[in-house]
Amino acid sequence: MQTIASFLLPRRVHLPPPEERLVEVAPGIKVRCWCYWQGAERFAEKEDRTTTLTLIVVHGLEGSSDSQYMLGVARNGLAAGMNVVLMNQRNCGGMDHCAPTLYNSSLSGDVAAVVRNVLENDGVSRFALIGFSMGGNLVLKLAGEWGSAGPAQFRAVAAVCPAIDLAASADALHEPANRLYEYYFLMQLFRRLRLKAKLFPGNFDVSRLRGISTLRMFDDRITAYYCGFAGADDYYARAAAANVVDRIAVPALIIHARNDPFIRIQPETIHRIATNPNITYIETNDGGHCAFLGERNGDPADDGRWAEREVVEFVGQLGFSRRLM
Repeated sequence: MQTIASFLLPRRVHLPPPEERLVEVAPGIKVRCWCYWQGAERFAEKEDRTTTLTLIVVHGLEGSSDSQYMLGVARNGLAAGMNVVLMNQRNCGGMDHCAPTLYNSSLSGDVAAVVRNVLENDGVSRFALIGFSMGGNLVLKLAGEWGSAGPAQFRAVAAVCPAIDLAASADALHEPANRLYEYYFLMQLFRRLRLKAKLFPGNFDVSRLRGISTLRMFDDRITAYYCGFAGADDYYARAAAANVVDRIAVPALIIHARNDPFIRIQPETIHRIATNPNITYIETNDGGHCAFLGERNGDPADDGRWAEREVVEFVGQLGFSRRLM
């Protein structure tokens, strides 16, 4: 109910006009980012984008910068005095024509490319990564890959319902109670592959979609085939952030709901998380998948999305920016 309600309940998130940024993440492949920079007039000390903490936020499977949780984090981050960069993954946010490849859960390097762009072009002195679902896997994977050798400006990472155990989560999608979600994802993925085949004739064979009825089958016949993996098992094993969470060397927050319909975090992964003192792990009884609808705090701008506030407050509590009131 939480998951579906968060998708269906209307909400209005008012944001100032952003700056569009096209970032080349690989030769000839660009992603679209929307950048919300703090105005100097907001600060008594006239801080600018170079000294203000910048949030780089990544969406989940078949999401985009328009996803409600992305807009919610942007609003909360701006209210807390932070810059916010909403990153679309490859092909997402109207960018199918800009990449002759598919996006997948292994592409933490794309997030790193956006980080480099912001550091080099905007002189950002402090940044944090935030990801939801598939995006949560990407930001945790990148943080683990960086370990203690990441950029000096890297301050924190936070993930909501991260798909860090990809195989278990993909299989959970095929459980009878989750067929509606699996059907939704498959229809979106089918639509995208057909569009890619039209945009890049000869690069994609839509006949490979025949007979696919599960996300695992899609990843085996499509994602793995076109993205350089031996199959779904190889893809899930190599792309999972669970492999590197024990190496995260900055303050990290992972939020997971016990009643998440399809994200599964395995006991061995929980152990790796628990042994890393840099990670704060919060597992709630309720919340669904990236929903976490709760009571409003009285602020007119608060619409009860607890996790969207929590990830921003986590960074704020570290002393990098103003805490949300």
